[in-house]
Amino acid sequence: MPTKRTVCVVEDDPAIRRGLVDSLRFAGFDVLECADGASARATLGRAHLDLLLLDVVVPGMDGLDYLPTLRRERPQLPVILVTARGAEEDRVRGLRSGADDYVVKPFSPTELLARVEAVLRRSPARPQDVSGATYAGGHVDVERQEVLLESGEARALTERELGVLLHLLRNPGRPIERAELLRCVWGLDPRGIDTRTVDMAVARLREKLGTEGAAVVRTVRGKGYLLGDGVEAVR
Repeated sequence: MPTKRTVCVVEDDPAIRRGLVDSLRFAGFDVLECADGASARATLGRAHLDLLLLDVVVPGMDGLDYLPTLRRERPQLPVILVTARGAEEDRVRGLRSGADDYVVKPFSPTELLARVEAVLRRSPARPQDVSGATYAGGHVDVERQEVLLESGEARALTERELGVLLHLLRNPGRPIERAELLRCVWGLDPRGIDTRTVDMAVARLREKLGTEGAAVVRTVRGKGYLLGDGVEAVR
C-alpha cells in the first residue's frame, strides 16, 4: 500500500481551515493543521511534510516574510500560499520569495486539490538554485542577467526572459505549460490571459541566445516549452 502524502495547513480561520483539512483528507492526504505562527514553526521543525499550504497572514507570522527563511531551512518543501490578497504585487512577491503557487480566496475545493496535485507532480525534489547555464552558442550569467555569446558579444536579458530560462533550467526534461510560466514567472493567474505574452518573451529570449536559441528553448507542440538537450545548468 503506498504511503500517504502529508500536507500541513496553516490557516487561522477555523471554518476555512476545516474546509481545507476535510477536502485534503477526503482526497487521501494525511493532514496536519496549525492556527498560528508558533504552532506552524513547531510543526515545520519536527514533521515530515510533502507540501505546505500557508495562509499569508496568521497570528504571529507573516507568510511572505517567513518564506525566505523557510526556503533556507527546508529548500525542498513545496509551498502553496493561500490568501485573500489578490493584488499582482503580492502574487509576484510570494512567487519570488519561493512559493510554488499562489491561491486567492475564494476558491473551490476542486481547484485547490488540482493545484496541490500539480505542485506535487512538478516538485519531487526542489533543485538547487541556478547561477548560470552553458550551451553550444554561449553561456548565461544569472547574476549579471546577460547572455555572453561565443563571439564575445554580451546581451542583456530582461527579468521575464531570465525568469523563463531559469524555470526551464530548474525543471529539465519536463515540458512547461504556458499557464505555469504565467504563474511562476509573471505571478499572474493564467485564466483569461492571452498566452502570447509568454510566446513573445520566449521569442525575444531565443533571439538573444543567438543561433542556438530555438535549440535551447524547444517548443513542444500542444504542451509548451522544454529545455533543450545539451544545455547545462551551472549550480
